[in-house]
Amino acid sequence: MGTALITGGSAGLGREFARQLAAAGHDLVLVARTEERLNEVAEELRSAHGVAVEVLPANLAVPDDVARVAQRLAVVGGRPEDGDLRPVDLLVNNAGFASGTNFVTSRITTERRAIAVMVSAVVELTHAAVGQMTERKQGAICNVASVAALTAGGTYAAAKSYVRVFTESLAGQLKGSGVTATVLCPGFVHTEFHARAGIGESSIVPSWGWLDAEDVVRVALADVRRGVVISTPSVRFKVASAALRVMPRWAVRALGSYR
Repeated sequence: MGTALITGGSAGLGREFARQLAAAGHDLVLVARTEERLNEVAEELRSAHGVAVEVLPANLAVPDDVARVAQRLAVVGGRPEDGDLRPVDLLVNNAGFASGTNFVTSRITTERRAIAVMVSAVVELTHAAVGQMTERKQGAICNVASVAALTAGGTYAAAKSYVRVFTESLAGQLKGSGVTATVLCPGFVHTEFHARAGIGESSIVPSWGWLDAEDVVRVALADVRRGVVISTPSVRFKVASAALRVMPRWAVRALGSYR
C-alpha cells in the first residue's frame, strides 16, 4: 500500500479520508494546525489499523509552514536527503473553512487567510506533489472543492471555483503521465465545518439535503482509483450541479447573495 498526505486531516472530511485510507492499509501523513489533535487522531489510527502515521503540524495560511509541507511532498525516495521517508502517492488537499459572513462585513485578514489556505496552498502543494509523482510515473491528487464552486457565494465559492477549474486543467496536463487529478465537489456534509463558521445546519437546508462524511469519502476514493476528474457524491447533488450549470447567471447570483 502507498502513503497519503491529507491536509485538514484532524477533523471533518479530512479525518474521514484518514480513517478510510488507514483501514485500507495506507500509511498517512496528517497535516493540520493543532498538534495535540493530530496526535490523538494519529494514535487512534495506528492502534486501530496498524499503519504508520506521520504528524505534520502546519498552518497553511503561513508561507513557511506551507513550504515545510511542500518539502515533505517533494520526497522521491531512495535519495540520501530523503532518509527513511517514503514518497507520497496520494495528496488530499482538504483544508478549508467558511467565514460565516459576507465579504462586505468580513475582515480582510479573514479573506486573505481563505485565499491562502484554499487557493495558494492548494497550488503550491499540488505542484510539489506532481513533481515527484510524474518523476515516479505514479500518484494521484484529490483536491476538495464543493458544489458551491458553481455558485456566486463570495470568497469561499470563488476559491472552490478556482480549485475546480485548476484541477480539471491539471488532469488534462497529466494525461499519460501515470498521475491523475480528481476534484471532489460535495454538497452539504455533516461535519464540524458549518459549526466552526457559526452556521446552524438547520438554517441552510432541510435534513434530507445533508450527506454523511463516510459516504462522501467512499465515493471520492472510488473515483480517485478510477481516475475520474470531477467527483460529485450523490444523485441529488449531481442534479443540483447540472441545474446550476444551466441556470441564468442572474438566478445563480440571487442564490448566492447571502455571501
